[in-house]
Amino acid sequence: MRVDRNTLRAALWAQLALLRTRRRLRRGGIEGVVVSPPPRALPESAGRGVYALLRRRPHTCLERALVLQAWESAQGNIRDVVIGVDPRGTEFTAHAWLVSESDGENARFWELMRLPAPEA
Repeated sequence: MRVDRNTLRAALWAQLALLRTRRRLRRGGIEGVVVSPPPRALPESAGRGVYALLRRRPHTCLERALVLQAWESAQGNIRDVVIGVDPRGTEFTAHAWLVSESDGENARFWELMRLPAPEA
């Protein structure tokens, strides 16, 4: 299967964005973390590279949500990142996702905060 140049560029952006986001979260926590936007010339179809990269690289749900938020915002799809906790159970469980995502798992979490998409 041949992969086009834009898809490869989007995957490369996602890899760099994931690494930088991880580093920024470790250094200073969630406050002030800004994910650099992807190159402007990338079409929405190049998102295949972003999603493929995220399926193949280890990451936390927060790192994933922040990278996807930057990608989606660049495509004109403004989405908040939601951080929630599961009040049931004896262990603390938290999860982060984009508002637009619905995988069934999100329903069990109570929303604690939202991180709005940065303004373009």
